[in-house]
Amino acid sequence: QVQLVESGGGLVQAGGSLRLSCAASGRTFTSYAMAWFRQAPGKEREFVAGITWSDSNTYYADSVKGRFTMSRDNAKNTVYLQMNSLKPEDTAVYYCAADFFGGSDYDKTYEYHYWGQGTQVTVSS
Repeated sequence: QVQLVESGGGLVQAGGSLRLSCAASGRTFTSYAMAWFRQAPGKEREFVAGITWSDSNTYYADSVKGRFTMSRDNAKNTVYLQMNSLKPEDTAVYYCAADFFGGSDYDKTYEYHYWGQGTQVTVSS
């Protein structure tokens, strides 16, 4: 069982930066692929970024590539999402997700069994 707790959301002006954190419980954190998804009002939850359990390879949605960076600190059982050059369209609730070992459908919500409660990110124009 894994419990995920996100933090770091808030209100920022367009062009600004935020860093989200996701702290995970459990002793097998290193065996979990992790991801960030987001959901804007009236829209479906969408993939933002993912990181593998084995070699920390990262994957990004085209909409955030070059602006967002995902990383993991296995010693702290934490993953991060550094968000730079934020745009109003990045406004959403951001969710952390975990999957034991992960799979090929890393950008699909059904791939992940564990979810955090979400943290709000609001980017003003």
